[in-house]
Amino acid sequence: MANQTQAIIVNNIEKSYKKVSVLRGASFAVERGAIFALLGSNGAGKTTMINILTTLSDSDKGTAEVDGFDVSKRPEDVRKRISLTGQFAAVDDMLTARENLILIAELRHVENPSRTADELLKQFDLVDAADRRTITFSGGMRRRLDIAMGLIGNPSVIFFDEPTTGLDPQSRNAMWKTIKALAKKGTTVFLTTQYLEEADQLADKIAVLSQGKIVAEGTPQELKKLLPNGKIELVFSDQNDQHGAAKILSRYKVVQDDESYSLTIMTDGSISQIVAIFKLIADAHIEVTEFSQKTPTLDDVFLKIVSENEEKK
Repeated sequence: MANQTQAIIVNNIEKSYKKVSVLRGASFAVERGAIFALLGSNGAGKTTMINILTTLSDSDKGTAEVDGFDVSKRPEDVRKRISLTGQFAAVDDMLTARENLILIAELRHVENPSRTADELLKQFDLVDAADRRTITFSGGMRRRLDIAMGLIGNPSVIFFDEPTTGLDPQSRNAMWKTIKALAKKGTTVFLTTQYLEEADQLADKIAVLSQGKIVAEGTPQELKKLLPNGKIELVFSDQNDQHGAAKILSRYKVVQDDESYSLTIMTDGSISQIVAIFKLIADAHIEVTEFSQKTPTLDDVFLKIVSENEEKK
């Protein structure tokens, strides 16, 4: 019986290629209807993990379930319920967009392949190019068609391996909307990405893969709290006040921007330290014209987590 709350369950997966160990006991779970992002440096094993979960590769040890089925014992059942969009568009260049969609619909035994193709062409803004061979398509158009092909048959779990690589900003934003819409309808989305902003914007939960293991896991907000340091930015009316404040705050790490008369100050994120900084400035009779607090970004967190884990190697 399928797990009612978790669409993907991974327990201590290990995978090596000859003498190179890629996955070393990775474990995590993905809730149904969630957008889950797996982050990691190049070569961390993200694509290997996707290949195992989509039955394209076998693990050496450990177990994995997708939609209630063991990927090694019931691969056919898994394949019926999933879709995979890889890093490169898997379209047939000699076929038109419509023909590509109809072909996949027929392979998936969809009731009305032509109607399904028409609906997807409209959804992905490909109606005007429907009867053109895809060899004439731009990279963004090919990517949109590839994603449309992956939606045929209403898979319950969709895997995206770096879905927006090579896309322009407009196409990337359109892709984000598609992913959010899929999750809203109850589809579980598993994605890998090199764009930390993408994970921050989309993911309900993030796992960081480093040295073959999951080394951090949580919502984007929870991961950001792993960094105690915060930044505050102070803006002054002129350069004299800016330099005077920098001198007073020399005990802190301060970055000056002379063009905007601003100081960016590293803090421990506590209210007491921010109050102490303002007291020092007020006692010196220096006026602050603008103040803003900047929390750590996901990029900051990712770099810290990965670098600390690599140091332990």
